[in-house]
Amino acid sequence: MASRNLPSTAAMQCFEAAARHMSFTRAADELSLTQSAVSKQVAHLETLLQHKLFRRVRRSLILTPEGAIFLSDVRKVLTQIEMSAHTIMTFSGNSEVLKIATLPSFGSRWLADKLPSFLSANPGISLEFHDRVKDFDLEQQNIDIAFFYGHGSWPSLACHKLFDEEMVAVVSPTLLAQHPIHTVDDLAQLPLLHLSTRPDAWHHWFAGQKITTDRSYHGTRFETFTMLVRTAMAGGGVALVPHFIVDEELAAERLTLAWPHKLLSESAYYLVYPEHLGELAKVRRFVEHITQFSN
Repeated sequence: MASRNLPSTAAMQCFEAAARHMSFTRAADELSLTQSAVSKQVAHLETLLQHKLFRRVRRSLILTPEGAIFLSDVRKVLTQIEMSAHTIMTFSGNSEVLKIATLPSFGSRWLADKLPSFLSANPGISLEFHDRVKDFDLEQQNIDIAFFYGHGSWPSLACHKLFDEEMVAVVSPTLLAQHPIHTVDDLAQLPLLHLSTRPDAWHHWFAGQKITTDRSYHGTRFETFTMLVRTAMAGGGVALVPHFIVDEELAAERLTLAWPHKLLSESAYYLVYPEHLGELAKVRRFVEHITQFSN
């Protein structure tokens, strides 16, 4: 393979530190180098890239436009190197790593309390979690197991249904006291909070009661249920959410049902993994553990 003329990690570290401090001297102190060494590393970078990264104004440094662009990418590279190093530093030859992707709110509200017993029974398996809000290609992103919300059919994936979903409309007791809800029309006049990946959820909730309103698509949208629920608790509007997401808030009376109607979603929650990984012991053990909690 032909050698590639790439900047060194040391040069990138010197550049990033100098850009953060806007000073070669303070960067040198942080990196335990001399000011001259840091300056030479940055100069070498500038020669390699054929662009000035800093403008020297009196005794101060100012990033050039090219320097600002390069700094953004350098920080990503250094962060990835740091994460990879930490992974190896914590790796044990007797441990297997199982990479899992989960919907954020599902992970915190349903999955998390199922994990301690698995870890206790499988000390040789380490779990690495990643948040995802949409379906994705597991193999392309090097993920062993994922939790999806959908209809239960994804190409080349083994699917295990966990449970159906029941949607409820919830509101803070304070907002409800200020704006009593006697009819569904009363509810529709309040701000409706939406999950951005389910833009028609309120429409289906109203339609399930044979009600049509031009407000079902209006309102603030959130990427995760977590922020949506927090906004509802703060009195920001009425949230339509899976019942299991707000069990704790309902029990503690931080939220209350805005209306008794419950909508059974057409989709459900599934544990999925690439079919060819099904025989791996770490995958099989995790699947067996989690599916025992399915309804």
